[in-house]
Amino acid sequence: MTDEDIFAGHIGGKLSIALTSPLATQRDLSIAYTPGVAQVSRAIAADQTLADRYTWTNRLVAVVSDGSAVLGLGNIGPRAALPVMEGKSALFKAFADLDSIPIVLDTTDPDEIVETLVRLRPSFGAVNLEDISAPRCFDIERRLIEALDCPVMHDDQHGTAIVVLAALKGAAAVADRELRSLRVVISGAGAAGVACANMLLAAGISDIIVIDSKGVVASSRTDLNPVKSELAQRTNPRQRHGGIAEALHGADVFLGVSAGTVPEELIATMADDAIVFALSNPNPEIHPTIAHRYASIVATGRSDFPNQINNVLAFPGVFRGALDARARVITDGMKLAAAEAIHSIALEDLAPDRIVPSPLDPRVAPAVAKAVATRADTEGASA
Repeated sequence: MTDEDIFAGHIGGKLSIALTSPLATQRDLSIAYTPGVAQVSRAIAADQTLADRYTWTNRLVAVVSDGSAVLGLGNIGPRAALPVMEGKSALFKAFADLDSIPIVLDTTDPDEIVETLVRLRPSFGAVNLEDISAPRCFDIERRLIEALDCPVMHDDQHGTAIVVLAALKGAAAVADRELRSLRVVISGAGAAGVACANMLLAAGISDIIVIDSKGVVASSRTDLNPVKSELAQRTNPRQRHGGIAEALHGADVFLGVSAGTVPEELIATMADDAIVFALSNPNPEIHPTIAHRYASIVATGRSDFPNQINNVLAFPGVFRGALDARARVITDGMKLAAAEAIHSIALEDLAPDRIVPSPLDPRVAPAVAKAVATRADTEGASA
């Protein structure tokens, strides 16, 4: 794959609009547009719920970014973020047959982002937030969930967390370990790190240490933002202090979701048969070949190594299931159900280098969608 191949694949963008109704005759035109369309508009004006049946709203996902935290590139702005959002929309269509529209906003102000999406609500049925920097992403997502009557999910947080949990379930099964007994160290306290900690706690793992750029996130620190301060109350049960060296000593699992690196000698201090998820892209926190010297199972975010932790295993099915169930929100239970669905498919072919299914496995999105929709109905999250 050359640079020429990559740029050629993006010429003109990666999306287009396709017709679902014919426009070959005068009659077709009269039905699709004037005068026929006026009857549909009058019906919707009289009963707003008919928009779900007679427009694409209930099957349309808005993929929204401000370009402030794009991949590993940082704050590159909305225009440079657009190719990534187009790619996300393409994945929605390819894996879950959901239409989506990339929307990049020329503002990083949370108030403006929330207000914009509230005013655009009649145009879409769900919101996939993408590549918005922490800690603003937490506030924006929370406020949108409160303000909108449709599913909202920041994929950098929850998509990552769902697939990490599914992968850790697979790794624990391969290693014949009890998931809840694992001692986990998470390097990175941004969007993905916080969400992963929350997801693993919800799955019953209690011994979790989170590391940020200044060391262990501990309740004794006075420099924590409100999100980290709250997280400190629910993690680090053995009250460790210091940096990554102190945290990793004797740990069972290293989960890297930061742009940093971890030295080989620190991985060597982990427990026997350790599990290493080095998910930073394009450069993992530690090279898989080196990690394998000490760890029995290694995963990355890259497609050129085994055990790729890829959000495409989660978000298409999560949104498809939520929309199928007409869910108003995406709950923690729905996310846990998604992780279990991914894991259930991995169980059919589980191995140290196959702890999650391939991102291209066509069984994944339907299984996730079904599990999410079922949990939404069970929890009463549906409209």
